[in-house]
Amino acid sequence: MIEGVYVTGTDTGIGKSVASACLLHALRARGLRAVGMKPLASGCERTVDGWRNEDALLLQAASDPVPGYDDVNPFALPEPLAPELAARAAGVEVALDPIAAAFGRLSRSADHVVVEGVGGWAAPLSATLDQVDLVRALDLPVVLVVGLRLGCINHARLTARAIEADGLRLAGWIANGIDPEMARADDNFALLQSRLQAPCLGRLPHLDDLRILAEKTLAEVPLDVSALLDR
Repeated sequence: MIEGVYVTGTDTGIGKSVASACLLHALRARGLRAVGMKPLASGCERTVDGWRNEDALLLQAASDPVPGYDDVNPFALPEPLAPELAARAAGVEVALDPIAAAFGRLSRSADHVVVEGVGGWAAPLSATLDQVDLVRALDLPVVLVVGLRLGCINHARLTARAIEADGLRLAGWIANGIDPEMARADDNFALLQSRLQAPCLGRLPHLDDLRILAEKTLAEVPLDVSALLDR
């Protein structure tokens, strides 16, 4: 059984966080202890408990057991910028060791860890660290979230090729209906199914507020995580 996955996307803003939360609930529905992690998050608000990111909080709330925030999100960067720029603005050096240590603690408390990346696959974590370096260090397969909109077939195929060219395994993909006005969305989804070799774990519909309705989405369109659990 895969003991964790790394969730990436065809771009930023295509629903990685909601898809990751849905994965957590789907894994928990199988009787597994599943926890979420967002190693690096830019765009945080200061609270009495410190800097907090809404995506990381969403994953924390979807986890069981509920982990400490510092393990869910080791690098919480205030500015809503590309990670490298946000880290520079905060005077923070993003490094693998703190992330790997937090991942280890989460892994010991759960059966499965869902790790959400930043932006698209090629978005760097720092001037010297790419996402592929983190995924290799954590030894995780990848789940790709495809935002259903014009151009998604090209973006999905290029991302899948990049993941495989980096020597990593694409364990599955999730379609997310981010554009309610997309022409022939069903046909595009069918083309994606025929072009991507990895199994489709499910298709999430467009919702006005995906965060608030994430649980409702799970009830109506559960993800099939069998491909992540089969030995």
